[in-house]
Amino acid sequence: MSLASINNEDLLWSEDLPAGAHTSFRMRRGNRLRLTDSEGGANLAALFINYDERSERYNMPDTLKAQHTFHLTEGFVCYSDMGRVLCSITGDTLGWHDTVCGVSDAAQVLAKYGTASYQSHLNAMYRNGRDSLLIELEKWGLGKRDLVANVNFFSKIVVGEDGNLQYHVGHSIPGSQVELRFEMNTLVVLSTCPHPLDPNPHYQPKPVLLEVYRGASPDQDDKCRNFRPENSRGFTNTERYFL
Repeated sequence: MSLASINNEDLLWSEDLPAGAHTSFRMRRGNRLRLTDSEGGANLAALFINYDERSERYNMPDTLKAQHTFHLTEGFVCYSDMGRVLCSITGDTLGWHDTVCGVSDAAQVLAKYGTASYQSHLNAMYRNGRDSLLIELEKWGLGKRDLVANVNFFSKIVVGEDGNLQYHVGHSIPGSQVELRFEMNTLVVLSTCPHPLDPNPHYQPKPVLLEVYRGASPDQDDKCRNFRPENSRGFTNTERYFL
């Protein structure tokens, strides 16, 4: 499904997040974040944290069990560990985003790709997802204990005949998009390092376009609110938080 074009009057800011980079920022309740895989083959690791009470974070187990799913796509929401909805997926051209595989670490990147330090490669150095997310978390007074399970947008994982998880090569094509509407004031932490199961023997991360624009809170007929019975309760919990 293609996403509607963004009205320039509603666009607040946009930027290209380079390949193998990381960033973090606040999203206000009601605003939307559109993510675009510019070249195809991107992986965007994401953490979501209640900006106003940072002990409340995205909870992967509750998100999956409450919505009876293994992956995320349009209609699903991301729950916090307090049973509230941090953000909703209001648009998606792919149909599958990984929720269970986490991020790479320094040892994995070294073993798989070798060494490419800042001293030798400058901004083309090899980065790993774990350290990238920790760098951003520390900017907001957070640390290792806040590094919970993340979402990997644009990545699909399948189960092989041997029962092992496998990365689906070629899942995200150039121009693939996913759109998030934020139901709470949320700290968003992002990394474009390669997916930990990506079989590519070469370190070749991809950039992602970020676009933030004004939105509005959902009404009672909203698709994400009614996608699962549990979601309606999650939205009610969220709305009570802002009374």
